[in-house]
Amino acid sequence: MFEIVKAGGIVMVPIILASIVAAAIFLERLWTLQARRVVPAELTDKVWKWVESGQISDKHVYALQQNSPLGKILAAGLANRHRDRAIIKESIEDAGRHVVHELDRFIGTLGTIASLSPLLGLLGTVTGMIKTFNALSTQGTGNPMVLAGGIAEALITTAAGLTIAIPALLAYKYLRGRVTGLVVQMEKEAIKLVQAIDDTEGRGA
Repeated sequence: MFEIVKAGGIVMVPIILASIVAAAIFLERLWTLQARRVVPAELTDKVWKWVESGQISDKHVYALQQNSPLGKILAAGLANRHRDRAIIKESIEDAGRHVVHELDRFIGTLGTIASLSPLLGLLGTVTGMIKTFNALSTQGTGNPMVLAGGIAEALITTAAGLTIAIPALLAYKYLRGRVTGLVVQMEKEAIKLVQAIDDTEGRGA
C-alpha cells in the first residue's frame, strides 16, 4: 500500500484524505438517518392521543423536541396549537426547514468529494506526464525505467481518483434519496397533526 502511495506522488495524499472523509460521512449519515431515529413509529400515535385528550403541557412539548427530528416538527405545531391554522403551518414549515438542514448535513461534502476526486486524479495524470516528458528531455528514450515513474504516477492517481469518486457518488445519491423519503414521511405526519389540532379546536379542515 505504501509503495502504491509513493508511486502515485504527492497528489495521492489529498485523494487518500478524501476517501477517509467520504467513508466517515457515509457511515455517520447511515447511522443518523435510520428511520427509527428520524421518524419513530410510535411517536405520532402518542402525540395524537395527547391532542385528543387535551393533555398537552409545556413539558410534553419540550420532551417532544428532544425526541427526534420528527418530534421537533410536531413540537413546533403543538406549541402553537391555540393559534390560527396558518400560524401552526408556518411554525411547522419553519421547524421542517431546520430539520431538513440537519438531515442534509455533510451530504453536500460527500457530493463535493465525488466531484473533486476525478479532478485530483487528473492532476496526478498531468504531473505524471510532466515527469515523463522531463525524463525524455534529459535522458532520452534509451532507458524505459526512467519513464516508468512518471507513467506509474499518471495511471495510479487516475485510478485512485475514480476509485474514490464512484463509491462517493453512489453514497451521495443514496443518502439524498433517503433524506427525501424521510422528509415525505415527516410531511405526512405533520399534516395529520394539523388536522388533529383543527378537529380538537373545532376549526374543521
